[in-house]
Amino acid sequence: MTVSVGILGATGVVGQRLVQLIDPHPEFEIVTLTASETSAGKPYREAAKWRVDAPIPEDVAGTAVSATDPGAIGDGNADPDLLFSSLPSAVGEGIEPALCEAGYVVSSNSSNARLVEDVPLVIPEVNADHLGLLEVQRDERGWDGALLKNPNCSTITAVPTLAALDEFGLESVHIATLQAVSGAGYSGVASMEIIDNVLPYIGGEEEKMETESRRLLGTFDGAEVGWHDVSVAASCNRVPTIDGHLENVWAETEDPLTASEAIEAMREYPALDLAGSPDPLIEVFEDPDRPQPQLDRMVGEGMAIAAGGVRGTEEGVQYNCLAHNTIRGAAGASLLNGELLLEEGYL
Repeated sequence: MTVSVGILGATGVVGQRLVQLIDPHPEFEIVTLTASETSAGKPYREAAKWRVDAPIPEDVAGTAVSATDPGAIGDGNADPDLLFSSLPSAVGEGIEPALCEAGYVVSSNSSNARLVEDVPLVIPEVNADHLGLLEVQRDERGWDGALLKNPNCSTITAVPTLAALDEFGLESVHIATLQAVSGAGYSGVASMEIIDNVLPYIGGEEEKMETESRRLLGTFDGAEVGWHDVSVAASCNRVPTIDGHLENVWAETEDPLTASEAIEAMREYPALDLAGSPDPLIEVFEDPDRPQPQLDRMVGEGMAIAAGGVRGTEEGVQYNCLAHNTIRGAAGASLLNGELLLEEGYL
């Protein structure tokens, strides 16, 4: 069965990655692309200033862009079964609930509503069971549709590695990020700010990592998610790389943990049998100078997490991890959540 899908905010950096990833997908078919009113009615090739490092898919290039409005999505012949949202959060905050009320299922990368109690925040390999919150959501809101979120790109980079170490009893985590400029969008960081420079502040990023990580690592009891009690502190920095968020992590655990045990736990952490889930999920390098964005952001076709530089500390381990921020950290994360929705019968 082929599932008809739409992409909200299809002309932006994450929207373009969604187009690239979904066009060859074995289960999904793009039937709707939306953008702002100024782009509505234009062929996608004209509306999108294509920036992805691959040609624009020919079977999508001529698709007419629709306005991002419940009344404009689907024309009766190509009404999507699933919507992927890469809208700015200020736009998504209003339009996503309206679409769910209208009966659409939305897998969203937008930051709005990530911590709302009845909206599941999911990394499929980490907390797929949290998807059960959708039953609570539909009961409480009376929606025929549903809203599912993936976390922030920097959170996605670290949390799978932390989930692998949680068997040793995570107590405290400190993270310092070195985040690529593509995470801010095409016009997010001026060249005069970032060339020959590092920006030691990314608005709201530290709070996202500190809260989203604890929710993702928490437990779902059938009615609500109990957050993990691990302490998470983050310092987020923008650096002059194009793609790939590199993060330095210090993890303290209740039980003794050696570097070799941490490496084994990461390497053995299970992948899922979804079309987009890489195997292995976490690729661990022995070389102390890996991973590096230029060399390793495309591990697992950009969907895996790279880790390395693992060494023991007095209270646990220190290591580095890396993920491609617009693939695994954004578009690919939403795509995986869409695959999970299909797998679990929500489409």
